Amino acid sequence: MSAHRFDLRVYYEDTDLAGIVYYANYLKFIERGRSEYLRDLGVDQGALKAEAGLVFAVRRVEADYLIPAKFDDHLSVTTQVAEVSGARITLDQAVLRGAEVLFSARVTIVCLSDTGRPARVPPEVRTAFEATAKTR
Repeated sequence: MSAHRFDLRVYYEDTDLAGIVYYANYLKFIERGRSEYLRDLGVDQGALKAEAGLVFAVRRVEADYLIPAKFDDHLSVTTQVAEVSGARITLDQAVLRGAEVLFSARVTIVCLSDTGRPARVPPEVRTAFEATAKTR
């Protein structure tokens, strides 16, 4: 399965005084990519919270900043499932300018209950992720 793709443009507010994207904003970019990926999978995060009391939270991020993005660049965020278990989902994400990889990250997300305790990923959500997981 090919990676999910979300396109965005770099705005002035995303940059520092040198006109390059501030490092923390890459985390915002990949968060948007994950949210759009979930939406495209048919996972309604609002309904999941309202009906099951579950939310997704980032547990771990391993990130590599490779090449800086700049003001007005057109970027793509790719998201691909690397691993799925009953309690966590690991995603490979990248920010690209054309074919050039600017930033890459491995992100582990988990489900939390409305009390903030760890919870199992609902079976229907797990199945949706597994359907797009990388083939080995």
